[in-house]
Amino acid sequence: MSTEHKSGAAAAADDDVKLLHSMGYAQELARTMSGFSNFAISFSIICILAGGITAFQGGLSAGGGASIGIGWPVGALFALVVAAAMAQISSSYPTSGGLYHWGSILGGKGYGWATAWFNLLGLIFVVASVNFGVYDPFFTTFIAPLLGISSETLTGHVLQLGSWKINLFQTGFIAAVTASQALLNHMGIKITTKLTDLSGYLIFVVALVLTVSLLAFSKTPLDFSRLFTFTNLSGTEGSWWPQNANSGMVFLSGLLLTIYTITGFDASAHTSEETHNASANVPKGILRSVMWSALFGYIMICSFVLVMPDIPKGVAQGAGFLSSLLDTVPHGLKVALGIGLFVVNYICGLACLTSTSRMMYAFARDGGLPASHTLKQVHHHYRTPVTAIWVSAALAFVATLYGDAFVVLSTGCAVFLYISYVMPVAAGIFAEGKTWTTKGPFNLGSWSKPIAVLATLGGATLVFVGVQPPNDKVLYLTLGLCAVMLVFWWALGERNRFKGPPIGDTAAKRADAIHRIEESFDETA
Repeated sequence: MSTEHKSGAAAAADDDVKLLHSMGYAQELARTMSGFSNFAISFSIICILAGGITAFQGGLSAGGGASIGIGWPVGALFALVVAAAMAQISSSYPTSGGLYHWGSILGGKGYGWATAWFNLLGLIFVVASVNFGVYDPFFTTFIAPLLGISSETLTGHVLQLGSWKINLFQTGFIAAVTASQALLNHMGIKITTKLTDLSGYLIFVVALVLTVSLLAFSKTPLDFSRLFTFTNLSGTEGSWWPQNANSGMVFLSGLLLTIYTITGFDASAHTSEETHNASANVPKGILRSVMWSALFGYIMICSFVLVMPDIPKGVAQGAGFLSSLLDTVPHGLKVALGIGLFVVNYICGLACLTSTSRMMYAFARDGGLPASHTLKQVHHHYRTPVTAIWVSAALAFVATLYGDAFVVLSTGCAVFLYISYVMPVAAGIFAEGKTWTTKGPFNLGSWSKPIAVLATLGGATLVFVGVQPPNDKVLYLTLGLCAVMLVFWWALGERNRFKGPPIGDTAAKRADAIHRIEESFDETA
């Protein structure tokens, strides 16, 4: 590296620190992530090989092929509009726990406090649902047979606690996976970054090989009209959805596939304080992760529909549909794909835990959580929020003990996260030009407010879809959380105790810091 390049990199790093200081925070975490790494962590969490497979039945068993061929692009467009609005705010306020910080600045400390709880619980549910999925279907379907483990072994050891049944093998497996992810996070962002960078490439490769393999070895004649043929499969054998004669609602129900898959891209914001040139790289990471996931995910899930011998029978197969589709693929290739899927999903959970712990650390840093003083501590050597990492892991593991874990967790995490995405975006509509006057390098210009309005409406639509029957439990959970927050905020005095984010330096100093960052980007370009 040349001396000139080194001095430029040092200046950029210094600008990052000064901008963070202007928002009232010290640089405690290790700022080592590149722009690609920031993209890769969100791309790894979105992970089309996780949600695109485990929630595929949620789309197919609603409106059949049309829920895939038409539903995915519609849902992806909603997600992209939300991502664009979030990207603009992240460019202005590149901090860990971004959404909470944005909500507080743009909508007030109480608004930010509520945003934080929705975001944090959504992230905990993400870790839980992903690691639940690592076990079933990816371990049970692909890895267990390779190790000679029978299905009886996986389901035979059950602990009965009253009406509550705990599968000991499943519980032990998920506990071990979650603990190993916490340990890797504990040991520094560099280790996690290397693995998520690898996952970024691996997702592209495995998705491509999976798609080509299914199409190449398929015995089903390709019929692209399947992708645009609406068939109401609600209430049929294996369908996620109860019988519903309303075709519009059935189609909207199918959007759950996209909602669950294309979420978690706030990870780019949560790792802002560990990313170089965060004002530019974080919004790029958010947008690129959504766009590439939407494109490659669409190609992959369309191939599932095209090679499926019979769609109603495919719905009836439930989570085993992919294993059945892979029966036409040579054994060696099937094994390789299975291992690739398992590894990618494991790293997805690792990245989810990184994002969750940074959110917990940031919220605790401002005194928003019980035991905040402990949760905000950063290890002096690894420079990671170790207590927040292990507490996040423990809470995610506990969530998996719930009997209906996957469906409730996967839907709950998507609903909570999209609520937390929409809240600061909606606040920004009213704050722009008033309290929000300085924007970062990524600026939507005259499109800013129209996109924010569309993002709010689109995000609200996705939340509405997520609480429809049979996901009533998610609705009750959401309303219950709102009621608890109201009690704590108003009745128990949290509004007086919680101070919110620090004010930081003057707006003029912050504007100057952003201006100098923009100048450095122009020079390097």
